[in-house]
Amino acid sequence: MRKIKSKNASDTRTVLGLIQTRCSPDPAENFARTAEKITQAADRGAHIICTQELFTSEYFCQSENHDYFKLAETIPGPSTSALQKLARRHRVVIIASLFEKRASGLYHNTAAIINARGELQGLYRKMHIPDDPLYYEKFYFTPGDLGFRSWPTERGKLGVCICWDQWYPEAARLTAMQGAEILFYPTAIGWHPSEKARHGVNQHGAWEIMQRSHAVANGCFVAAVNRIGLEKPAGGAGIEFWGQSFVAAPSGEVLARASVDQEEILLVPVDLAQVDLTRTHWPFLRDRRIDAYGDLSKRFID
Repeated sequence: MRKIKSKNASDTRTVLGLIQTRCSPDPAENFARTAEKITQAADRGAHIICTQELFTSEYFCQSENHDYFKLAETIPGPSTSALQKLARRHRVVIIASLFEKRASGLYHNTAAIINARGELQGLYRKMHIPDDPLYYEKFYFTPGDLGFRSWPTERGKLGVCICWDQWYPEAARLTAMQGAEILFYPTAIGWHPSEKARHGVNQHGAWEIMQRSHAVANGCFVAAVNRIGLEKPAGGAGIEFWGQSFVAAPSGEVLARASVDQEEILLVPVDLAQVDLTRTHWPFLRDRRIDAYGDLSKRFID
């Protein structure tokens, strides 16, 4: 078993492992592929490993089809049990994005946080649920009810949001305000093939810039994990997932970025001491005017 040192006050370095893969119609195959890459990432020195959104299946939300509810599972359940064993064996933190069956007729898009002791430390249920062409998530997922959270782990304090959450600065802010040093975003996002030539560069740019801005505004690291490949579970043109998983520093600088179309284990060493350094020199949290923000709880200021 690979040995790692326990984090202490003088050890602020950690290695993030982002698992970017393609997915097939076979959930068992997808799980095995990601589990193998988790093992490889751990063997190569990763301390915190994050999967892409809904990694056990193709992105089924391209249509409204009751058959896809069969893909859901309980948490705890078979996937979290297997991942807990992996985390315990390799002494790594795992963030796993799963389709959760909470009860009959009640489903969530959920991230499970498993610590390096193999314990299921917590859950985050996706708060913002899209309903766009080929992203019909409101048919499947109940909005999260656990709020925005962060968790202390052996390798730093982390927060998790999921995909559509990435467009909302409020989500990043509330997670960072609980002390998160790293924000993880398991994601499934890509191009409609017919729009790629005209809008593709700007769409991808907006996605990356938005998340880099969360890093700057909150003085923390941001890690976004996306899938690759053209998926057509509902027929038609499908979605071409654009990959390009990345990690941004508290300055907004992209430290590493994966490719557009290749499966990768993106390993990114970070020093969490940069969070305190950045927040001290760019004291955006200090200068927030919380007395003036009451209207943020309104839908619109008419």
